[in-house]
Amino acid sequence: MSSLSTAMECAAKGLVAEPCAGGAHRRCGSCGAVAYCSRAHQFIHWTLHKEECARLATQMSHIDVLSQFPFVFSIESPALNHAIPNTRCFFLESFKVHLKGLWKSECRCGPEISSVKDLSITAEWNMESSLCPCTEPGNSLSAPLASWEEYYRWRSLPLHSPAAVLLHWPLTLYHCLQLSRIQASRCDANDTLRIHYLGPEKELLQLPVFAELLALFPGVHLCIELVGPTVPRSRDGEVLNISSYAHCSAESCCCRSFAASEDVNCSALTLKLWKGVYHERYSDMV
Repeated sequence: MSSLSTAMECAAKGLVAEPCAGGAHRRCGSCGAVAYCSRAHQFIHWTLHKEECARLATQMSHIDVLSQFPFVFSIESPALNHAIPNTRCFFLESFKVHLKGLWKSECRCGPEISSVKDLSITAEWNMESSLCPCTEPGNSLSAPLASWEEYYRWRSLPLHSPAAVLLHWPLTLYHCLQLSRIQASRCDANDTLRIHYLGPEKELLQLPVFAELLALFPGVHLCIELVGPTVPRSRDGEVLNISSYAHCSAESCCCRSFAASEDVNCSALTLKLWKGVYHERYSDMV
């Protein structure tokens, strides 16, 4: 998920007649979550922002927790450094996944995020089953996961598997929910757990990896609403349902014959796409 950066758009952009006067460098003094190009635009937008300012302030007060997330790649190893595209391509080539399936956007020679045809829930791992989580786990979690080593052990993956490069999206969500003390065992089968996912970028080309949440939250229906300016306009409002894991490369693997159970306890994952910025699309999402 994209973190709050200095390159923010004016929260009043498009909502007022006057054009923005330069960059949005003026933050809301109460929550710090939205920015404005001028005092005038901030004043005009207050009638809308005051309804959510306190909620955003509460969320922003916990932003330092992000630095403690065990499943976030805040600093990548040299072998995965985007600043060295040829090295990253070599890394992907070593696993024979360069420009393939879910890995297409993992180097600079991959497609642009705006490439609509690549925004799919059918992309595959393009790796053998021993290197990726393409089927149900062998056993349920007995305790919350706290590290990649624990996750790999639970999923019976070798530590040299590159799967974590893509799985940090769903595993970060998992950790967020753990911090919120939301656990699968406490969720009713008829409940829907809704997650607002802000600022998706290249993960839009890796949507099938979110299926791992089916294993992490068995018996829970999850609805993830992804909102951001990079969502293609033609996909705005689209609903995608995921009921199985991304496939491995083996044609004979059971992951290709998986059929979602009709049992009410079966997990289900729904993804909804929204183009725009959160404060503008929030009313559409609730």
